[in-house]
Amino acid sequence: MGWTIRGRTGEWELVCGLEVHAQVISKAKLFSAAATTFGAEPNTQVSPVDAGMPGMLPVLNGFCVEQAVKTGLALEAEINRLSIFERKNYFYPDLPQGYQISQYQAPLVGKGRILIDLPDGSTRAIGITRLHLEQDAGKSLHGAREGVTLIDLNRCGVALMEIVSEPDIRAPEEAVLYLKKLRSILRYIGTCDGNMEEGSLRCDANVSVRRVGETRFGTRCEIKNVNSMRFVAKAIEYEAKRQVDLLEAGGVVEQETRLFDAAKGETRSMRGKEEAHDYRYFPDPDLLPLEIEEERIARLRAELPELPDAKKARFVREYGLSAYDAGVLVAERAAADYFERVAAGRDGKAAANWVINELFGALARRGLEIEACPLPPEALGELLDLLAEGTISGKIAKEVFQKAFESGRRPRAIVEAEGLRQVADAGAIEPVVAKLVADNPQQVENAKKNPKVVGWFVGQVMKATGGKANPALVNDLVRRALGLD
Repeated sequence: MGWTIRGRTGEWELVCGLEVHAQVISKAKLFSAAATTFGAEPNTQVSPVDAGMPGMLPVLNGFCVEQAVKTGLALEAEINRLSIFERKNYFYPDLPQGYQISQYQAPLVGKGRILIDLPDGSTRAIGITRLHLEQDAGKSLHGAREGVTLIDLNRCGVALMEIVSEPDIRAPEEAVLYLKKLRSILRYIGTCDGNMEEGSLRCDANVSVRRVGETRFGTRCEIKNVNSMRFVAKAIEYEAKRQVDLLEAGGVVEQETRLFDAAKGETRSMRGKEEAHDYRYFPDPDLLPLEIEEERIARLRAELPELPDAKKARFVREYGLSAYDAGVLVAERAAADYFERVAAGRDGKAAANWVINELFGALARRGLEIEACPLPPEALGELLDLLAEGTISGKIAKEVFQKAFESGRRPRAIVEAEGLRQVADAGAIEPVVAKLVADNPQQVENAKKNPKVVGWFVGQVMKATGGKANPALVNDLVRRALGLD
């Protein structure tokens, strides 16, 4: 995207990679049968395994493994037939075992890629380094009670997919586009709900800078747990500019972990960045190496739905949509499905226009997701049929849409009950046109000099008929009355 930072001594380039923790959609945790329901009372979904009780052995949840494999396949990534769970050792109050069961040297999923759609219509590949499964830690609640920190272990042991990108991101907006595409893919295949507000999708950003033209990477800082798309962009931009200012002042970037303060719009130091050896990884002695059979991989590949990029290409090809409109429609699987039901047997471009502009606008004003849309796709399709057959005008169609969206009534029933049928009888419109021409001699003269004034007459007729007159017929009658045909 050509994003650079202009410093006092020249231009600098951003180098960024993202580590995304995506919570696996599963009714049970990764190594125990405890529930994973969001919002449960604290410490009510904790098994002895999650609580780190002595002698408790983890049992791998096979469904979580399949969810991770499906994600790897959707990311066009290598599925490693043999992977190993290891213990990542560190102490924190919300990690009762004293270690996290994760994967390091032999992850479940290897290299893949995500194509991001750039504003100019082009695409760019962002590499995926790896995807591995690991268990989540609990949650520390600071400030809930004065002078103490409370611990909720409900989240402890929940299955996470850590998806690590290559350092291919070169602009803050590219990071947002990457996250949006990744979230879209995860939601399409049903492996993560992508809800950043609930913490089921969390992002760490590794940020460094280098002078434009250099190939060697600079020292990176990791920004932990950024919880919204907008804040990801702001955090990366601030951190990149901070590093440039520091380097140009003769300072040195220290490798460290930083937090983003959304209120102040800045990052601040949290701790020195740990390296792999700090965690003393070693294979978990309670878990055998994980082997994935070719037959299982083939079955999971066959279960994948049509993914966003393929669906976008098909929408452009089959419905004649622009790449932009197709991209908007396929961002959410439910929206793409809704559009296809509206477009079935109808003009695809007209269907896309109504879904994107009218429907999405109405949903946004009500704060609704497409899944909660009060207007079924069959009803919107019925509205398009009324337009196509000339029963209503475009102006009336928008009025009917609003009434149908608010009330849940079918468009055809609204048109019939409220007498909104388009007037296509020339005999009913000609007297209105004749009176306008007789009452406005100066406008008649203006129209003969400037044909654009015809639009004024057409508008006045439409107003006089309550928008029910057929616009094409009105235009013909006006031009004939003005002697322009």
